[in-house]
Amino acid sequence: MLGKDLLGLYETSAEDILAILDTAVGMKRLLTQNLKKLPHLQGRTVTTLFYENSTRTRCSFELAAKYLGAGTVNISASSSSVQKGETLIDTGYTLDAMKNDIIVIRHPMGGAPRLLASHVRASVVNGGDGINEHPTQALLDFYTMREKFGAFKGLKVAILGDIKHSRVAKSNLYGLTKLGAEVTLFAPGTLLPQGIEELGAKVARSREEALAGANVVMGLRIQLERMHGGLFPSLSEYAKYYGVAEEHLRYADKDCIVMHPGPVNRGVEFTSDVIDAPESKICEQVLNGVAVRMALLFLLCKNRQGGNANE
Repeated sequence: MLGKDLLGLYETSAEDILAILDTAVGMKRLLTQNLKKLPHLQGRTVTTLFYENSTRTRCSFELAAKYLGAGTVNISASSSSVQKGETLIDTGYTLDAMKNDIIVIRHPMGGAPRLLASHVRASVVNGGDGINEHPTQALLDFYTMREKFGAFKGLKVAILGDIKHSRVAKSNLYGLTKLGAEVTLFAPGTLLPQGIEELGAKVARSREEALAGANVVMGLRIQLERMHGGLFPSLSEYAKYYGVAEEHLRYADKDCIVMHPGPVNRGVEFTSDVIDAPESKICEQVLNGVAVRMALLFLLCKNRQGGNANE
């Protein structure tokens, strides 16, 4: 049973993951019918508290809440009392006093969502913390995979890019292994965390090995803003040896799909012909993200009401 918060997929059961995905099916159906003013969360308030820049995640949560009828509040650290020295815990106390139901937080420090959740009555959703986890991005990735393939058991997922700094990679790895998929990682040695194999991943020694028979080819953005020092010679050098072009997809399964959490560095992680190819699900992921976050907000509020959320 999904608890008060969603802080990461490391501690979320396969059953809870599937429950969110199942609920998201109905939410996407409503979205495709252009039903964007629903009563499910009427009278509820969802606050996005972002200490880092974001376009997709922040807008996705805000639209998900609004489509379900909730009131929304957006707080950016750059224009809040954080600039006056207010601590995260005190910010949480303030939001709790205002009777917020759900707080979605993105923070540059790993563990910040957990700290906030331990001090507030509101449900807390991790919108990305440091280089730790980004659970809702992984959930929408799972939804996109299941929509194409129907199941996870035996699915081969290749993840290529900046694994070391990627919270998306970690959440995908935690969730996919619980669901029965096989995960292969490929990156320069400087962009691979030590001991990642102990979490259930296979580390490929070449791009061809990583892509061999892959049902899903997922690229990850090179996060230059998180890097200190030369972890690889140049972006062009990275693209040459670790990026994916259309010619490389011949190693993957003939029915493979291409995914990326965005934003994509064109010509670095993927070439434009891969990004814009028919097998690319990058834009579809964005729509699926709204449906998955609608499902999550609904289930969290339902739990808060003891199972009596507005149906």
